[in-house]
Amino acid sequence: MKKLSYYLAAYFSRKWGVWFFRTFSWFIATGYFFLFPARVAQSIKFYRALFAGRGFFYHLCCAWMQYHNFTNVYVHRFIHFREDEIEFIREGQEHLDEAVEKKTGAVVVMSHVGNWELAAQRLKHKGMPIMLYLGAKAKHKEQVEKIHKGKMAESGIRIVTTEENEKSPFALLEGINFLREGGIVFMTGDRLWGNQSFVTVEFLGHEVRLPDTPHLFALMTGAPLMTFFVYEKAFGKYHVKVSKGRYVIASTRELRKKEVEASAQAYADELAAYVRAHPFEWHHFEPFLGGKINKNNY
Repeated sequence: MKKLSYYLAAYFSRKWGVWFFRTFSWFIATGYFFLFPARVAQSIKFYRALFAGRGFFYHLCCAWMQYHNFTNVYVHRFIHFREDEIEFIREGQEHLDEAVEKKTGAVVVMSHVGNWELAAQRLKHKGMPIMLYLGAKAKHKEQVEKIHKGKMAESGIRIVTTEENEKSPFALLEGINFLREGGIVFMTGDRLWGNQSFVTVEFLGHEVRLPDTPHLFALMTGAPLMTFFVYEKAFGKYHVKVSKGRYVIASTRELRKKEVEASAQAYADELAAYVRAHPFEWHHFEPFLGGKINKNNY
């Protein structure tokens, strides 16, 4: 049903204009906002941590803005725009170019901020060898996501999909080999899938669990680790920021855990700074923040 609805919305948008899909998406977002209060509560908790000095209704309004800002992601997922209709301002592009040129490869940590998918597709159009690790939701929740993943695969991006309860070493080996060949591997840094291993870090004064896989990849292959953030300055105009690569190095087995934790904390600090600057680009709707912590312990 979801799949059919989005196909129909995309069809009528091509016929009548993009305003139709924007209106359709707005009503979908409004429905989710009112019908899933548990998810809205997670958003309110996030904005309460981000804007600690504000009251409940401010945090509620932030959640409303978050839900409706996310509709822009869906517009660009399902409506085809010409290249001259989308503008990218790139900051730090030279770091990716250098990794490709020198064949060092790079682990790029993505976040649920802005429209990273569109930016990754544009990088592929520039000829970059890209592999993208994505989690797969339960089958009944994956209908719309599957359409989009298929489109990304058609653009030439190598997609590695892992199920929530899958722990196959072959998927990991594929990424490690791709890195060693000089490819760019994109991995999610702010969401756990199923029984994925994790490290605990501090984020906005709370404990959060982040996947350790990107940092372990960087440690095992010697490839630089970069963070990748995107936000929409105006409709169809995106700012992409790629950090300078940092290396995760451990001379002994005992230091590995410490260096992976330090790398994950550095990413969490960058993520916190970015969402403070662009709060409504936070598109993470799953439980994320843990309990409050004593800052002096981190």
